[in-house]
Amino acid sequence: MSCIEKFMPLLVEKEDEGSASPVLVHQGISYTYIKYMNVYLVTVSKKNTNVILVLSALYKIVEVFCEYFKTLEEEAVRDNFVIIYELFDEMLDFGYPQTTESKILQEFITQQGNRLETVRPPMAVTNAVSWRSEGIKYRKNEVFLDVIESVNMLANAQGTVLRSEIVGSIRFRVVLSGMPELRLGLNDKVFFQQSGASSRRGNGGKGVELEDIKFHQCVRLSRFDSERTISFIPPDGEFELMSYRLTTQVKPLIWVEAAVERHAHSRVEYMVKAKSQFKRQSVANHVEVIIPVPSDVSAPKFKTGAGTAKYVPELNAIVWSIRSFPGGREYIMRSSFMLPSIGSEEIEGRPPVNVKFEIPYYTTSGLQVRYLKIIEKSGYQALPWVRYVTQNGDYQLRMT
Repeated sequence: MSCIEKFMPLLVEKEDEGSASPVLVHQGISYTYIKYMNVYLVTVSKKNTNVILVLSALYKIVEVFCEYFKTLEEEAVRDNFVIIYELFDEMLDFGYPQTTESKILQEFITQQGNRLETVRPPMAVTNAVSWRSEGIKYRKNEVFLDVIESVNMLANAQGTVLRSEIVGSIRFRVVLSGMPELRLGLNDKVFFQQSGASSRRGNGGKGVELEDIKFHQCVRLSRFDSERTISFIPPDGEFELMSYRLTTQVKPLIWVEAAVERHAHSRVEYMVKAKSQFKRQSVANHVEVIIPVPSDVSAPKFKTGAGTAKYVPELNAIVWSIRSFPGGREYIMRSSFMLPSIGSEEIEGRPPVNVKFEIPYYTTSGLQVRYLKIIEKSGYQALPWVRYVTQNGDYQLRMT
C-alpha cells in the first residue's frame, strides 16, 4: 500500500529530467496517471495491464465525480471522501471496471444520509444493460440529437491553411419511457460503399469519411462493423453517443486580415477586416475576433462597421465582438493606440489572431442524420429533434 507515496517524488524527478510520460515504471510497479484541475488520479499495477483501458477508466471516474460533486478538486475530495470510497467500491472490482454510469450509481449511492436499512442496488447493475434502469416513464416521449462540430485551424497571413481538422460530437438528450432501441443512420462513406449507393442520390449520397470514431458503451459495435448501423439502448437523460474526427482541408469559415501601421515610435494603428466565407443563408452568432497588441499600449480608440470593440489589458488584445455575422459579409474595424516604446513587440513576437464563433444549422463536414428510428415494445410514438452546430475549436490566423 505504501508504493503510492513514491509516486509524487518519482513524477517530480521525471519532470525535472524532461522525461515524464503517462506511465511511470519504478521497481516493477507501473504508475498510470492523469491530472485533473489540481488532483492526480493514479493507478498502480504489477502486471502488464492494458494502458488504454486504465486511462479510459480514470477519465470515466473523473466524469462520475464531476456529476456528483460538480467539480473535482482537492477540497471536493476532502469533503466527500466517504462517497468516493463507496463509488470506488462499485466502479472497480479486483482492478476491473464495473458500473461506471453515473445515473445508475446515483440511484443507490446518494449524498443524503441513509437510515440503517438494506439498500438494494438497482437491477441495472446486474443486467446486460447496465446504463439504463427499467420502469422509466414519461408523459411525452422525445429525443433531442445535437451534431456539434469544432473546427481547428491554423492559417498563414497569405490565406494558406497550414493545418485544419474537424472534431465532432453527437450528443443526445433522451426523454423516453421503457427500454427503447434506437437506430441512427448517418451519411457515412463506408455505408454508401457497402450498400452500393453513389453520389447519384443527390445531396444525401455524399458520404463523409469519419476517423477516430469513439462510441458510448451502449452502442452495439458488432452491428456497426457489419451493417454500419448505430444501434443502441440509450441511457436516460443527456450523454455523448459518439465522437469523431476528420482531417480535411477546410476553407476558413471566418477569414480575418489584420494590417498594422506604425507612426514614428508614438502611435500604432490596426485595420482589421473580417469576412464570412460560408453560405449566405447561414449566420454566425457570438463572433469574437481577438487581435493581439503590444503589452505597453495605451489610449485605445476604435471605429467599427459592425459590433463593438474594446481593449482587454489582461489578454494584451483587442476583442471585437459581433453578435450576428451573416454569410458572405465583410466588416472592417479600425483602432489606434499610443505607444511609449517600439521594442516590446520585437521582444515578445507577434501571436496569431484568434476567432470564436458558433454557426447553427450548419456542419462543415457535411455529416447528416439520414434517419433516427425509435423502437419500443409498447409501440408509442416519439418525436426526434435534430440540431446541427459548427463552432470554433483552436482557430488561429497569423497576422501580416
